[in-house]
Amino acid sequence: MDIGIYVLVAIVALAIIFLKMTVVIIPQSETKIIERLGKYYATLKPGINLVIPFIDRAKSIVTLVNGRYAYSTSIDLREQVYDFARQNVITKDNIQMQINALLYFQIVDPFKAVYEINNLPNAIEKLTQTTLRNIIGEMELDQTLTSRDIINTKLRGVLDDATNKWGIKVNRVELQDITPPQSVLQAMEKQMQAERNKRATILTSEGDKQAQILQSEGDKAAMINKAEAAKQRAILNAEGEATARIRKAEAEAVAIEKITEAVGKSTNPANYLLAQKYIQMMQQLAEGDKTKTVFLPYEATNLLGSVGGIKELFKGE
Repeated sequence: MDIGIYVLVAIVALAIIFLKMTVVIIPQSETKIIERLGKYYATLKPGINLVIPFIDRAKSIVTLVNGRYAYSTSIDLREQVYDFARQNVITKDNIQMQINALLYFQIVDPFKAVYEINNLPNAIEKLTQTTLRNIIGEMELDQTLTSRDIINTKLRGVLDDATNKWGIKVNRVELQDITPPQSVLQAMEKQMQAERNKRATILTSEGDKQAQILQSEGDKAAMINKAEAAKQRAILNAEGEATARIRKAEAEAVAIEKITEAVGKSTNPANYLLAQKYIQMMQQLAEGDKTKTVFLPYEATNLLGSVGGIKELFKGE
């Protein structure tokens, strides 16, 4: 009786084990390659799958876990990232530097990823390194430091074409760090400082030039304004003098008219005015302290005659 129970328990345990080995549950975004008697049989899909124990077995694949290679029967179909270690590369102008690259890829054909390549992570890493060396070797240092997008595009294109036969789709490649030698960094820093000093000097000289231009334009405008003011002042002075002369002439005309009315038409008013000016001149000469001798021209007798005529005219009145 006890032996029968043990046998029954053993049969149930074997059934459970057999059932567990028969039913394979695949998580979403994963798959397994099944070989039947050593030959490819099927690629399992997510969900419940049935296999024949001891006849069907899952094919293992090399994966990279925490920087170390490991074997696993599950194939991850999600996008994966490989952070490769730093590697030395040489530019076209013989500058050695270190570059760290990130590779984003995805397994799109599990069959090829298992049977077309032995060690997929190692193959991708070595291919990335050699391709990166070739690309950097065609560029100079300055191009390398300023053309990351170009390098990423070229590297992704080459890797995508090369890994297509492995069932891999390379989505993008990123250069994480580009580290030139310390001597090159010091030289670049000096060059950058010199360039900044050059720009500062250029900006200062351009500022001084602009200030001088503005100063000269200001001086020019001031000179023009002064010349214009002097011109207007001269015009106004001339107009004032002209107006004064006109007013004086008009006043003398009125005086002559009054004199004409006073002395009558028989006497020339001009003789009267000349005689008056002559008398004023003689008075000024007589008051001078330099000499008391006055020489008169011969033609002055006519003027004296006019004075005498005026005198007689006033006596007649």
